[in-house]
Parts: sequence; structure tokens; C-alpha cells
Amino acid sequence: MGSEDSGSRINEQQACAKGCGFFGNPVTQNLCSKCFRDSRIEEEKAASAKASFEKSRNPPLPSSKGSSLSVNVESAASSSSSLSDLASLVAKDTVVKNRCSCCNKRVGLTGFQCKCGSTFCSMHRYPEKHECGFNFKAVGREAISKANPVVKADKLDSRA
Repeated sequence: MGSEDSGSRINEQQACAKGCGFFGNPVTQNLCSKCFRDSRIEEEKAASAKASFEKSRNPPLPSSKGSSLSVNVESAASSSSSLSDLASLVAKDTVVKNRCSCCNKRVGLTGFQCKCGSTFCSMHRYPEKHECGFNFKAVGREAISKANPVVKADKLDSRA
């Protein structure tokens, strides 16, 4: 008789509450394992978003307005610079290095790196072909001025 009770429980399984087609479990709020995991992740995201919203809405006020205010300004400046650094790192990672930046042709190992930082195929490797934003003239002038310092003779006041 005990086996009949367990057999009837198997037949009474309920479908997932979200309607995905799998069977739900009463322990997991009548959700299947995948839907339960997804709902837990969504709840955690909502809780963290709510906490960050409350934190930004009611920032802690410094007790003394002297040096602690300058520390807060410095920390805010450093956090904004770290955010910009993070954004630039993400932007650098998204650049595809095995394709030409102009024609999107796959270049593989034969790609040419330009001084502007992009990779080009053999057709677009020259600065005139890909509208390069690198200032070659300024860099050349700077290199020449560093390599050849100005030589001036002392002024002679005694010559008349």
C-alpha cells in the first residue's frame, strides 16, 4: 500500500508556475530549477538596485565641513576617473583587431597597425587611404626639435 501512495504523488506533479513546460517543485515555489534560479537572480538585482538608489538618494552628510569635505571631493574625483578608465578599457576591448577598420575585411596576421591605433588591410594601410587622425607633422617636428637642440652663441656687446 505504501508504494501506491508514492505512485499517486508522482502523478500529481504540478507544472512550472511560469509555464515553461517542466514540472515544478513545492520547495521552489512550484517553479522548475531553471525558472527558480532566474527568479532568484532577478530578486538579487532588484535588491541591489534598490539599495544603490536609496544610497544615492540619501548620501551621508559629513559631520565637520572642513577637511572631510575635501576628502569626499577627492574620492569623487578619483571614482569618476576610475569610471572613465574603465569605460576606455571596455572600448578598447570591443575593437576587432583581426578586421580592417575601413572595409571590415578579415586581415588575420597580415594586418597593418597604424599609429592612430587601428588595424588595416593592404589597401587601407596608408594614412591617405583611411583618413588617419594621427598628426604626423607635429610628431616629426617634435622629434627633430629634440634631436637637434638650438645652438646659440653668446651675445657680444663689445662689438661695435
